[in-house]
Amino acid sequence: MIPGGDKYIWLVWSLAFLIPWGMLYAAVPEQRRVMWWSSSLTALFGLTEPIFVPEYWNPPGLFDLAQRTGFDIESLIFCFGIGGVGAVLYNALTRKHLMPMASNERHSTRHRFHRVALGAPFVVFVVLYFLPWNPIYPGIAALFAGGASCVLCRPDLARKTLIGGALFAGFYLIFLTVLEMMAPGYIERVWNLPALSGVMIGAFPIEEILFGFGIGAYWSGVYEHFAWHRSN
Repeated sequence: MIPGGDKYIWLVWSLAFLIPWGMLYAAVPEQRRVMWWSSSLTALFGLTEPIFVPEYWNPPGLFDLAQRTGFDIESLIFCFGIGGVGAVLYNALTRKHLMPMASNERHSTRHRFHRVALGAPFVVFVVLYFLPWNPIYPGIAALFAGGASCVLCRPDLARKTLIGGALFAGFYLIFLTVLEMMAPGYIERVWNLPALSGVMIGAFPIEEILFGFGIGAYWSGVYEHFAWHRSN
């Protein structure tokens, strides 16, 4: 147990995601641009924390920011870490390299939906957010929609999307396990479990596993889709 009770758990756990981030950054130099690009974008999603506090969870943190304002520093760190790892984990493990797509491929009729596919998760989240359910569900649906739309526009990303989702879900499950070992009962104390489906995978709400899969499924291929690259 970390001294100070639950107050520093969220900070330590979010910082822990920077360890695999740094390891991948050092081990796979050719993926560094992708990591910075993805992490810079996902860090911004840390600013959405007021949507989820306290409806989804209510983590104690530095200066009690989440409880007083909804925002916190830890969410920025967490989102930065998962974005970079989620974007390159598949390529790092399979030793795939990014290559620019040929010009004729870019002008395929399928790619007329390129911008629509990239914007799909944001539209899905906004539309579903106003339904009477916990905000984690439109968040998960948006990630799944983002992955699916990328595959519809770029079928060559189908394998990477599915395996990338599974890989990151497993990676995230390891971190959830470490969290529960580090602070037994923390999830039960901090997550708003009565507001969720009640389906648990061990000590973890299934929503967290779905979130992890969604992160991997969407972010493993979004750079290739955005920048007109493919993995070889």
